[in-house]
Amino acid sequence: MLSLYYYSSCSFSSSSKLFQTSPSLFSFSSRNPRIHSKFLRTFTAIPAAPNSDEGQQSLAGRRANYGGVNLEETVDINSGKLRLDSWISSRITGISRARVQSSIRSGLVSVNGRIVDKVSHNVKAGDMVNCTISELQPLRAEPENIPLDIVFEDEHVLVVNKPAHMVVHPAPGNASGTLVNGILHHCSLPFAAFSNEEILSDAEDISDDDLSIDKSPNELNFSISGASIRPGIVHRLDKGTSGLLVVAKDEHSHAHLSEQFKLHTIQRVYISLTSGIPSPIAGRVEVPIGRDVNNRIRMAAIPGSNNCRQARHAASRYKVIEILAAGGSALVEWRLETGRTHQIRAHAKYLGIPLLGDEVYGGTKSMALSLLRPRTAASHHGQLLQLVSGLERPCLHALALGFRHPHTMENVYFSCPPPADFAEILSQLRRMDLLA
Repeated sequence: MLSLYYYSSCSFSSSSKLFQTSPSLFSFSSRNPRIHSKFLRTFTAIPAAPNSDEGQQSLAGRRANYGGVNLEETVDINSGKLRLDSWISSRITGISRARVQSSIRSGLVSVNGRIVDKVSHNVKAGDMVNCTISELQPLRAEPENIPLDIVFEDEHVLVVNKPAHMVVHPAPGNASGTLVNGILHHCSLPFAAFSNEEILSDAEDISDDDLSIDKSPNELNFSISGASIRPGIVHRLDKGTSGLLVVAKDEHSHAHLSEQFKLHTIQRVYISLTSGIPSPIAGRVEVPIGRDVNNRIRMAAIPGSNNCRQARHAASRYKVIEILAAGGSALVEWRLETGRTHQIRAHAKYLGIPLLGDEVYGGTKSMALSLLRPRTAASHHGQLLQLVSGLERPCLHALALGFRHPHTMENVYFSCPPPADFAEILSQLRRMDLLA
């Protein structure tokens, strides 16, 4: 049986030679999302002549950030009512609901000539809606001297062991203390200005696949010293997830790694602590994942959703490494075939084994107690309560990462043990077997 007792430190294996560290420019890739042309009617900025260079640049900028885009249209739905934010989101291709909600709350939306600032306002057939998308507020990422656990680095790629609770990139509410801020300092770059693109909050995350094949309408752009370039984050980890993440340091590396993600040839191994044990104890989950209609900050595994445009193909392989706490929990290994947003968390919930500490996906403290308390001696219920109360994040760790080096073309493989909080919970769950 594989046991985490054997994991002692981060490791790297390859037949390639390690390169000497060399700072280079670092940025995110950019993409101009598509907007229905009929909605590009009015802009809040001073208009420029459409045939001039200035006018073309202005139009391109508006297409990129949606600021000032105006929608004026009569609601045409078959029956019933629909939330205002949902309807507007469906009428402007590529814009996030969070951006629409911000516009509504800012008083930029009217229904039948009356300003409506309630995002859940219901619209019905025949209502005339006028919406102007609010301007983006610039976000500037400054270099910060944040300690980084660098597993590997050469002049082309950087592999980092991200701690739990660290956000990967700046966003409203998380403008500092992110992995990007630390990398800017590490690579001795002056600053990064996010412009002309919408920045997603943690609640509006996008999938690794979207990042790698450049399909996200909200992807980030770094403009460094006036030059816009492409390398940067190729995939992401949730704020609460710890473990390995690869960063491209040049254009060629970014493109090459992105193609590997697109083809699903990247090796990614995660481990988790679950509420209960999956049945069977090993298998493959192939259930599409889409946004949960009842909770916009959560994804959901949606069986039989081939006809649902919002759900996308997702496949995960799992196996139980160790049964813990007399069956109240399990150490589970996951291998991803796709990279959807919150894929493991959504598939774990679908299997009925939400991750310990994952309050968003059902791994609540009350559920953990209901599973573990009957399996623990009454004299140790106090210790159990203390353990469960200390769960502060989903117990998920990106254990291993393998890919083909974009310049040497050699296969490289990295592994790193889980952090102290994960290891301590695992240790206590093992002790419960002895105390039962």
